Amino acid sequence: MGGASAVLSRRAAAFTALAVALAAYYATSESWPNVSTWWDVVFLGLALVPAVFGLVYAFLPFWRAPLPHLALLALAFVAAAVAFQVAGLVDLASFAKLGAAAAGAFVFLAVFESAAWVALIAALIPWVDIYSVFWGPTSKILKHPKGVSALSFGFPIPGEDGVASLGLPDLLFFALFLGAAARFRLRVAATFVLMALSFGATTALAAWTDRALPATPLLSIGFLLANGDLLWRAWRQRPPTPRPTESPSPKETARAD
Repeated sequence: MGGASAVLSRRAAAFTALAVALAAYYATSESWPNVSTWWDVVFLGLALVPAVFGLVYAFLPFWRAPLPHLALLALAFVAAAVAFQVAGLVDLASFAKLGAAAAGAFVFLAVFESAAWVALIAALIPWVDIYSVFWGPTSKILKHPKGVSALSFGFPIPGEDGVASLGLPDLLFFALFLGAAARFRLRVAATFVLMALSFGATTALAAWTDRALPATPLLSIGFLLANGDLLWRAWRQRPPTPRPTESPSPKETARAD
């Protein structure tokens, strides 16, 4: 019991430190030195993005919370995000969206019976995201800045008034895969590091190609790279599907009589 309390205390301290540091950066980002695009990419990929998602890592033990509590927490964050967005407090709205995505992901986590199902989601969801970004609904939303702001998390670029953005599904699947790593005893730390770096890699590719790109393909690859061998073992050890019992034919019933 004491060990669990110590872990929670350390995570609470880490959460508080990250929250304070992020609040300071978001409040002062426009006054930071305006450096080149590629230094911006390095800062976002190696510092800001991992710090933001470090909040989810610190929040991770709450995946065990009762589902009704998590559902209510997700709804509370959604309400806060809407209120902040309407009031023009976009930065606060972003963090409320992150909280809603994390709590919602932990609710969805209860649906999965094994790590193999999460691996299947990781293999399928990038194709949906690719279609959405290039040809589907996301491609239309990207043409409307207000729509992008409402349905994404903003990462302020130092020394500028612009932001880099991740869509709400990206937040949701990050928390879902990280929660799955904790629930099914996969490699939690490696999962966090590779998935956080995947967002930085996507940012770099977006800057290089000068266009919006889907983030879940590299996110899923990060999750699978961190846990591929464990997921394969879980898939092979899954219980076999029982065959339906065959009912006797009328002739066999007559012979038995």
